[in-house]
Amino acid sequence: MPEAQPNSLGRALRGFFGDYLPAVRGNSRHTVLSYRDAFKLLLRFLEQRFGRPAATLDFPDLTPNTVLAFLDHLEQHRANGVATRNNRLAALHAFARYAAANYPEHLGLCQQLLAVPPKRSTQRTVEHLGLQEMRALLQAPDPATKEGRRDHALLLAMYNTGARVQEILDVRPRDLQLERPRQVRLFGKGRKERLCPLWPETAAALQALRREQGLQAEDERPLFRNRHGQPLGRHGVRYILGKHACKASQSARSLAGRTVHPHMIRHSAACHLLQGGIDIVTISHWLGHASLESTNRYASVDLAAKREAIEKARAAAEIDAEPAEWQADQTVITWLESL
Repeated sequence: MPEAQPNSLGRALRGFFGDYLPAVRGNSRHTVLSYRDAFKLLLRFLEQRFGRPAATLDFPDLTPNTVLAFLDHLEQHRANGVATRNNRLAALHAFARYAAANYPEHLGLCQQLLAVPPKRSTQRTVEHLGLQEMRALLQAPDPATKEGRRDHALLLAMYNTGARVQEILDVRPRDLQLERPRQVRLFGKGRKERLCPLWPETAAALQALRREQGLQAEDERPLFRNRHGQPLGRHGVRYILGKHACKASQSARSLAGRTVHPHMIRHSAACHLLQGGIDIVTISHWLGHASLESTNRYASVDLAAKREAIEKARAAAEIDAEPAEWQADQTVITWLESL
């Protein structure tokens, strides 16, 4: 019996994942895996929606209405946030652009798919740790144990560099320069490469970890590994953060009950740099942001901190002043006319 041939959708998906993303676009493995997960979820959803196996699905089944239903399914039944919903849609848009160029008979449908808009969302407050909280977190790992030394090096590197969690997990010994000038090479989104300076304490912790792991300076294996010798993953980092945040809450009470996630360390590094007088452009390069717009949101956090400090200073001075005129019960126009 001859082998069944894939239909148009099957051929398009094979070309998209097998050749276009890795070879033509040069996307990273993380991007390819993210797009793959989006289509796995979509195909399973379409199987249930149409009551047919995924092998029988074709382009006519992939309509804007079914895509919108899938996106709503992600939010309502998988409890995904708007950001995750939009990331899944971005994968579908990338596929639609590929299919439009390579399968012109489906150009009209691809144009309709590209017209499905991302969902707008409110900008979330930047969650970050204060200096005392960060200090307590860094002191939480037990230096007498192998895992404690690894965890301390991990947390210190994340805070020093402000790196995304995957950027830190991808660090190999060959990416480190632990003698002056001390620095680490990080690979960010879109395979953008950047160098980040290291504090002497961070360099010393990473050097000790490298030796303890039995890795050479030019080794290409990941530096951060679990107890089984396998590369540490995102879930492992979340577990490590949660464990040490719980311990740190004994000395920093404000950490009690808070969920500390990896990106919070990145936010903390950015906020502390800004509060230390480092300019926005430098912080943007430090964090590997594609544009200043991503970095500018930290400025509002710094302004809030300054406003809080001013209020505390005012209270300390026991100033009992009347509210400013623009805060009084009057319209802005009335206030302007009174100037």
